[in-house]
Amino acid sequence: MRESRFIRVPFWLTFAFLYLPIVVVVVISFNDSSNLFVWKGFTLDWYGVLFSDQAILQGLVNTLIVATGSTAIACVLGTLLAVGIQRHTRGGLIRAFALAPALLPDLLLGIGILSVFSLLGFTLGLYSVLLSHAAFSIAFVTAIVLARLSQLDPSLEEASRDLGAGPVRTFTRVTLPQLAPGIVAGALLSFTLSIDEFVIAFFTSAPTTPTLPIVIYSMVRFGVTPEINALATVLLFVSVVAVLGAQRLTRVTEAL
Repeated sequence: MRESRFIRVPFWLTFAFLYLPIVVVVVISFNDSSNLFVWKGFTLDWYGVLFSDQAILQGLVNTLIVATGSTAIACVLGTLLAVGIQRHTRGGLIRAFALAPALLPDLLLGIGILSVFSLLGFTLGLYSVLLSHAAFSIAFVTAIVLARLSQLDPSLEEASRDLGAGPVRTFTRVTLPQLAPGIVAGALLSFTLSIDEFVIAFFTSAPTTPTLPIVIYSMVRFGVTPEINALATVLLFVSVVAVLGAQRLTRVTEAL
């Protein structure tokens, strides 16, 4: 019994290390004081201030546009890339190149993409950030879909072809539904990474179209305010809802 209790100590300490800062941010967001270290009572005023801040709202809109667009591009190209790698390549070289953007440092990737945009004369803005986020998100979708492809039964596709279905119909009616849980997981990961991504957006965005992480960075340079804590709480809530929704959707697609 003593040994069992001793083993639980590192377990709970790890959970406290991971989640205690998040709990503190959420609690402070309801503090009726601009001083983060003095509790004066419960209030929702900081959320009102948050939703009336035009800079934050515009940054949020820009971030949602970039995240949605980059996720859509990453899901389509990442799925097709994974199928191509799984079916038409041998060895691990092409697979390694396809997954490399997920492993490269954000700083290196951001400078490289900025150099390409400068070479092509591409104007920086929302489209440049969207394409940049899609570039590294494709690697994550590809990795997840490849893992899903390795679990599929090839006899189902062979049966579809034997029954007269062409390659396109077999892919849309047989392969794609089986890949749906992996695509959903890849989309969720891409969307989350795009919302939180700062370094690449910092290099590829224009001053007139900042994303939400850049807006937050410009605000916290002089200290964290309760308004920022309220924003972090809202983002936490949205992330939890997205994860739960994705898990539910994945279970539904797997049941089908």
